[in-house]
Amino acid sequence: MLISRAGIEDVRACVLPDGIAADGRAAAVSRSVLVTWRSDLEGRLYQVYVNGRLAGVTVDPQQRQMVVVGPCSFEAAVCIAVVAVEPHEAHIDFIGDIDPPGTLGARVKLTVLRSQDLPVGAAFNVYGDGGTGQIDYDVPLNETPIPIWPCPQDKAGFGTACFGDGDFGWDAPAAVGFGKGCFGCGQFGLDADAIEWISPLLAEGTYRFGVKTIDAAGNLSAACETGPLAVIPPARPAARLGIASFDDRTGRLTLCVSDQP
Repeated sequence: MLISRAGIEDVRACVLPDGIAADGRAAAVSRSVLVTWRSDLEGRLYQVYVNGRLAGVTVDPQQRQMVVVGPCSFEAAVCIAVVAVEPHEAHIDFIGDIDPPGTLGARVKLTVLRSQDLPVGAAFNVYGDGGTGQIDYDVPLNETPIPIWPCPQDKAGFGTACFGDGDFGWDAPAAVGFGKGCFGCGQFGLDADAIEWISPLLAEGTYRFGVKTIDAAGNLSAACETGPLAVIPPARPAARLGIASFDDRTGRLTLCVSDQP
């Protein structure tokens, strides 16, 4: 028996809607959850556990995503764990051998508007205060500058993109179109797009972030800062819920909640 959580990074979960209404909102929220992760392990399969229950097993060593069934309600925190197992033991439930999660952290998501006014070759850095109240602009939180135009075809306008990389006379075949982006934030007929940056796990506290853009010559812009953001990690989900007692006279039901499966 050999299970491992080492080497498995960036586990993400996204609830899949049943459908999208005309106004862009989810028509209904299903229990289907898309779980993705990164791993450099070879020759291993992966198991996904949802709130202490085995929810699914991959079928190929190269598989790094899976759709599993989530809990009945997403009102409370949901704990999702991904572990690597030997192929011949992929059908075994190892929940008893998986260490329960410690204090759960939380993340902050920043949305940066990718306006057509930003030059080709521009990038941006994200800075934070680490919960101290003073943003450190000497060391960015991202490892390398994040390119605003990673694809030259996204930059619009005749002669303002990398000419020849787009359609003749129009250099933005991949740019966000009318009504499909951040409408009202871009040029008429061509909406602005948005880039999302997600922080690492953060402990409980109050944080501030700042963003600076960098042009192709290395010049930094003035900082655009957020206000104070309160980070409250979610509570650890209950692995087991039982009835401790019931008082017939008062009608009071006492539940026993445990984080141990």
